[in-house]
Amino acid sequence: MNTTHDVTPERMRDILGHFASGLTIITASTEGGPIGFTCQSFASLSLDPALVTFSPAKTSSTWPVIRETRKFCINVLPEEHRELSGKFARSGTDKFEGVRHTPSPLGSPVLDNALAWIDCELYEEYDGGDHTIVLGRVKAMEAREDAEPLLFFKGKYLRASALV
Repeated sequence: MNTTHDVTPERMRDILGHFASGLTIITASTEGGPIGFTCQSFASLSLDPALVTFSPAKTSSTWPVIRETRKFCINVLPEEHRELSGKFARSGTDKFEGVRHTPSPLGSPVLDNALAWIDCELYEEYDGGDHTIVLGRVKAMEAREDAEPLLFFKGKYLRASALV
């Protein structure tokens, strides 16, 4: 175990990787077609008003385009969407090629068989260092009960069933 208490980006990634999280794909519809990106930093924020939060990197080329639409859908990934997690994390590709989806009530893509989806309007943004802290006002949502979540822990995918 490392005994240093230094706070470096590498050490932050290593230490905070010990916090297991789910994975999401944030999607939106644009004039150029559907767009999206994989996002690990997602959480519920407030019940009243109904708010959620996520934090895209400031280097993201997709978030500024989604921001312009002022609406987006957060697709919570089931274990069966492991490949989509990697596909939507890559830049420079047609991320929606071969990906089935339907429009949310606000018109953003809901990925087929998503574990849950949360349809939002952009509520507020804040500076978060090398990330942007985004707040979305929830307008519609749905979940399915017949799937396991896709988890991420210490830089690797983890099956929830392995925890039982």
